[in-house]
This record gives sequence, C-alpha cells and structure tokens, in this order.
Amino acid sequence: MTDFSKTLFRASGNWQLMVDPKSKNETLSETAKTYCMGVMISERYNRKADIMNKFVQKGLMVEEDSITLLSRVRKQFYQKNDLHLQNDWLKGTPDLFEGSDILRATKIIDIKSSFDIFTFFKAKQAADNRNYYWQLQSYMDLTGATEAELVYCLVNTPDSIVEGLKRRFMWDAGIKGEDEFSHEAFAEIDRMAKYDDIPIEERYFIKPIARNQEDINRLHERVEIARKWMNEAFN
Repeated sequence: MTDFSKTLFRASGNWQLMVDPKSKNETLSETAKTYCMGVMISERYNRKADIMNKFVQKGLMVEEDSITLLSRVRKQFYQKNDLHLQNDWLKGTPDLFEGSDILRATKIIDIKSSFDIFTFFKAKQAADNRNYYWQLQSYMDLTGATEAELVYCLVNTPDSIVEGLKRRFMWDAGIKGEDEFSHEAFAEIDRMAKYDDIPIEERYFIKPIARNQEDINRLHERVEIARKWMNEAFN
C-alpha cells in the first residue's frame, strides 16, 4: 500500500485537477482521475508517461534563447531558476522571478517558446489558457508572489530538429533522393525555422495573470479530494 495523503501535485499538471466533473455526484472529473493515475504510477513505480514531442523538445532546447530574448527587450537580466519548491499541496520549479530571491518573489515569469510563427500568433490571439492559469497560480502559491506573467517567445528552431523535420518530410513523401521538389520543401522548412529577419519586439508577447487566493484555496481543496480518491482507488 501507498499512502497518498501527503502526495504533492506538480504545478504544470494542476489544470487537470481543476476540470470540474460532469456529474454533481462525482468529486473528480475523468480528466482529474486520469491525471491522478499518472501521479500514482510515478510515485509508486517511478515511471512517467512519455510526453516528448517536437513542441516540447524545442521548448526545452531553446529555453535559454527565449530568456535571452526577454532580457534584451526589457533590458533586464533574467537567469533561469533551478530551485525546486514545494508546500503542503504543490510542487514545481518556476522559470524566472523578480524579487530578492525565489522565496521572496514579487512576480513569477513563465517562458513558453512557440514552435513556429503560426503557433505563436495562435497563442497570442487566444482569449485565455486555463491550463497555464493554474500553473501560474501554483507558482504564486509556492513563492508568495502577487503577480505573474506568461511570456511567449518566437526564437529559432535548433538545427537538429530542423534536420529531423526534413527527414520526416522525405519519408512521408516517399522520396529516396533529393530533387528540385525536395530542395524547395527544405528551403521552406528552413524559412519556418528561423526568425532573425523579424524585429525582436515582434517576437514576444506577455499575458499577465494576477494572484487569486480564492482559486488557490480551491486548488488546495481539490488536492485533498484527489489524495482521498487515490487512497481509495489504488489501495
């Protein structure tokens, strides 16, 4: 048996806990239950679902480039935070912060590196993103910050990913050798991967998120419900 009464929930996944159940008779939604199952597997068996894809891969590889971009446009030096935080309910590692130190942060900044210019503008036009809202509420709870920013950046795609896209194109198109058609396609792939020709001021945007203590309290309550459900479902 595993006692889940002290299980901590990761900030980046907490939006799943906050999906409301369809029935008033249920305490957790199916989305939340699936999330809890993954948390249980990770805690009990030390296994994690493979969520790596080209979007996540680029985000991880270019994080420092995006931080540098933000530092340049704001003329303020930002350094990646590597201190992992936790409280009685949550855990997580905020990207950036403003304040004397991460535990006295006044503002939390989370960097999102868009895969290409189309996903960049799609995110810019989106009215809201509740997934990231709960992630940043979690970070503000962990640090005490009263405000947060979701910063989207458009930076160049690493060459290793670009070459993989070209190989995938060749495979999907059934092309065994390079020809005029593939050269044109490769040129377009390269163009979609590099953005140095776009002014730096046009390659980022910010969505501010204010601390909402009422929602943070709701998140704490949902964690307690999830812990109880996990103990009943998996023991």
